Amino acid sequence: MADTASTGALTLDFAALSGVEQLRLAIKGRAPMAPIARTVGFELVEIEEGRVVFDGLPTKAVYNPLGTVHGGWMATVLDSACGCAVHSMLKPGWNYTTLELKTVFHKALKADVPVRAVGTMVQMGRRAAFSQAELRGMDGTLYATATSTCLVMAPG
Repeated sequence: MADTASTGALTLDFAALSGVEQLRLAIKGRAPMAPIARTVGFELVEIEEGRVVFDGLPTKAVYNPLGTVHGGWMATVLDSACGCAVHSMLKPGWNYTTLELKTVFHKALKADVPVRAVGTMVQMGRRAAFSQAELRGMDGTLYATATSTCLVMAPG
């Protein structure tokens, strides 16, 4: 996110907000969402400290040669869920980056199947954070899971 955002007469300094506060503003439309969400076709729909939910709808535009949703699409949504779970735990001014993402594909996914990715924190340390996510159809079908290790960085 940018350092500041204009919200009508109010200008916000994102560096002064916690990660969960930043994400809550994004859900309310008072702060920009990451452009990847629009490009790939998913959106952040729930946020609390240590837990995020994304809804997505893959299209045939993300098919692989076998006629199913490319694993990269699922990995992108899961990476966002894992990363935003970590983001939701950040103190003001702190940052993070993904060091590792392990994705397991459980079942092929087809276009136009609405899915939900739920990301949760496993452990938040001073320098490393560990999170996990599941990608399920709205009927509960498990399509993919992921675990992530993120580097947590203090201001400055």
